[in-house]
Amino acid sequence: MKKFIFSVILAMALAPTSMAQVPDALPVMNDNISYVPVYDSRDAALQAKLTQEINARPQWKSLVAKKKMSVALVNISDPAYPKYAALNGEHTMYAASMPKIAILLAVFQKIHDGELEDTPELRADMTAMIRVSSNVAATKMIDAAGGLDAVNSVLKNPAYKLYDPAHGGGLWVGKRYAKTGQRIGDPLYNISHAASTMQVARFYYMLATGRLVSPKASKDMLGILSEPGINHKFVAGLHGQVDGSDIFRKSGSWRTYHADSCIVWTEDGQKFILVGIVESAQGGKILKDLVPVAETVLRTES
Repeated sequence: MKKFIFSVILAMALAPTSMAQVPDALPVMNDNISYVPVYDSRDAALQAKLTQEINARPQWKSLVAKKKMSVALVNISDPAYPKYAALNGEHTMYAASMPKIAILLAVFQKIHDGELEDTPELRADMTAMIRVSSNVAATKMIDAAGGLDAVNSVLKNPAYKLYDPAHGGGLWVGKRYAKTGQRIGDPLYNISHAASTMQVARFYYMLATGRLVSPKASKDMLGILSEPGINHKFVAGLHGQVDGSDIFRKSGSWRTYHADSCIVWTEDGQKFILVGIVESAQGGKILKDLVPVAETVLRTES
């Protein structure tokens, strides 16, 4: 029965990623803007409200103090002028499957550079890697991108700096998503599958503004990130409020480590990036409960 249910979910996740799934407004293109990293867009009012809401919950406050909870929130109602707030935003943590977004970027970079052929099979594997978090597909895509060093080279590329020691590290893929194989921990913390919420927020902000690989590649990646195939954490928190075509998301879980990340972009004006990583047995529920907290912060901030 479980095998049948997974097969149904997988079939839904592998449905063709047409551009109709991505709003016409995404990615936002504006050649007249000199974009700055989100960490240079910290908004004092948004930061104060986010900190207040987190600290109002004793368990969350304790986890933040112990650096076992990291949150990044970006208001992109005006994409040219993002408003960023975070707690432990530059603290790199184990993030399970969330760094699969880095593999997605590396594959699209290889396609763009003419080093990899774009095929329906490749698209299907990328979609399975993101929507249902297939480890088999993720391992295939690491190999397709040229291996771990090739993936991390893209992350360290000066055009992206999604792993940047000057800002606490960030996204890193140091092991295939398989039981065996080489392990290369990140340079700062020796974590195999790493992320900081700030760098994941930067990934999504660059994606939303068409600056990952190319505008077309950014839109294609958004299409793959849409229609999440697993209804938990952020997706469960948004249930009944946001359609699957309005959320672009990747999550991850392993033992007590829980992570989630998304862009929410709706016609009624919800436009934000939310990223969370929690080391706690209750991490999944905490991330679900983080969604209405973020929405409260954004409402009171506007």
